[in-house]
Amino acid sequence: MIDGLVAGRLHSAPGERIDKGGNGFVVAKVLAAASEGENLIVNVIAFDKEVCNALLALRDGDSLALAGSLTPRVWTDKQGNTRPSLDMVANGVLTAHHAAHRRDALDGG
Repeated sequence: MIDGLVAGRLHSAPGERIDKGGNGFVVAKVLAAASEGENLIVNVIAFDKEVCNALLALRDGDSLALAGSLTPRVWTDKQGNTRPSLDMVANGVLTAHHAAHRRDALDGG
């Protein structure tokens, strides 16, 4: 596994799921800019309650940055072209809202 930081935009609204043990988790897809103007799909899963809540507060197209472990993958599109993707187990999230909130806290507001 690779520890990484990925910045991009949500491809669709995150979804909440429940595992067989009754524990909740969140899944999301993020489009991150790659070389030559192409986007890289990052399949995100989060188990941490704070990260899950932050993801669920976002909507399709919102910008965010995620930290966590990455696993590279390859998928084939409808035309038969192979494309890279990443799977991420997110353990941290930063959005414009989080950044503004932290800045206000540092300024004493």
